[in-house]
Amino acid sequence: MQSQRNGYTILVGEDELEVRAYLEMALKCLGYSVELAEDGEEVLSHLRSSRSTVSAVLLDLMMPQRDGMDVLREIRHIAPNLPVIIVSGAGSTLNIVTAMKSGATDFLCKPVTHDELRRSLSKALEHKLSFEPAPSVPAPSARTKAFFGASPRMQEIQSLIGHVGWSEAPILIQGETGSGKEILARELHANSPRAGKVFLKLNCAALPSELVESELFGYERGAFTGAFQKKIGMFEAADGGTILLDEIGDMDVRLQAKLLQVLQDREFQRIGGKEVIKVDVRVMAATHRDLEKAMVDRSFREDLYYRLNVINLVLPPLRERKEDIVPLAEYLLRKHAVAGRSVSLTMDLKHAMMAYQWPGNVRELENVMRKLIVLRSPELIAKELHAKVSRKLHLSAASSAEAAEAGQSAPTPIDRTPILEQVIKAKQLAETEAILAALNSTRWNRKQAAALLKIDYKALLYKMKKLGLEDNVLAFAPPSNEEQHAMSTAGGN
Repeated sequence: MQSQRNGYTILVGEDELEVRAYLEMALKCLGYSVELAEDGEEVLSHLRSSRSTVSAVLLDLMMPQRDGMDVLREIRHIAPNLPVIIVSGAGSTLNIVTAMKSGATDFLCKPVTHDELRRSLSKALEHKLSFEPAPSVPAPSARTKAFFGASPRMQEIQSLIGHVGWSEAPILIQGETGSGKEILARELHANSPRAGKVFLKLNCAALPSELVESELFGYERGAFTGAFQKKIGMFEAADGGTILLDEIGDMDVRLQAKLLQVLQDREFQRIGGKEVIKVDVRVMAATHRDLEKAMVDRSFREDLYYRLNVINLVLPPLRERKEDIVPLAEYLLRKHAVAGRSVSLTMDLKHAMMAYQWPGNVRELENVMRKLIVLRSPELIAKELHAKVSRKLHLSAASSAEAAEAGQSAPTPIDRTPILEQVIKAKQLAETEAILAALNSTRWNRKQAAALLKIDYKALLYKMKKLGLEDNVLAFAPPSNEEQHAMSTAGGN
């Protein structure tokens, strides 16, 4: 077990014995001293004690006698600056919002992982919100530099964080996948007047447009089939705070219009509701797509682009800031360090890292460093990177040779457009074949086909309409009234 981490003591308020035992073990492994409480009254009694040296509290939301939310409000009277991290199995948006507005430092959903505990406590204690005076920590600018690196472009972005963070203007962050767009957004939020408020993120590419809309704006009970109770959306939940719309370039055009209205008027209505809800939310957007090209293709609204693009920050890919690779790798090794498994970068590994192009950017580098910590073999990691570099050079040479044999010059970026079109067509063909196969195997039962394909029923109807399969389906099995409604909804997207 590690030595006590800078003398920090964590008070755990948890009524379940097994969960309490797990949290005690995990915290001690992280190097903290631990005090335990079985209910809310015991937590408050411990904090009122003159001998209390608690640095942070892990507090269960559902406890006997007094629930966690009530205890949290009382803690804010006893120790206004004490970090209180809510730990709960009921991680609904409403619970998270209520906890953050009541003064919680963070909200963790059960089951809590070792890494989640480490990150949440490190962040809370670094911000000097401890009950007792905490040891000094690096200034925000130092932490930013340690992560983002010392290349000229990253230093330029680093110098802008303070100025841009304190403005209320929308921010558009662009960069390749894995380049650190979300981390930059969180750093901007931490350096803003909204730092003590909630920060919420939604990946627009990870969900169908219908779900993106309900996540952002919420819905009223009975708004659609399955809406058994009212849902608070992210805009309402993040009132006073910040929302990051990740992969904004993948947002449905119809939904873009509704988002534009919220940005302009700072108000919206829940799905199926009539009440106009006013909000004060700062919106940041991130994307790896070329939005200017998307505007030409009419897949992204021009008015929304200019509304979001008040401040534009472009993160360079890792291959364009080679001088940052080794310092960043060393930082990531320290970040994910495990007691008793120390490992360092050899000269050969450093050379291999500099030669590699890192198509996955910082995310790929972080995964490689975590792999290094597990395997503890710099030689093996260096060998793998060298092999990838050699393979890429071989493929490039083979491609050039084939082009020379055919009497053609090497392909230019312009030549890639037809290839991309072929890829898109191939994807559409594969989707069409898969959907038709599922429909045939279920005798054209759309619900059974959706279950077979493991996709949402409305998502299947949307894809069928997009791929022009509706006429084929109608010829075999006319839709029910419910299906007609679902298909019309899918068509509107």
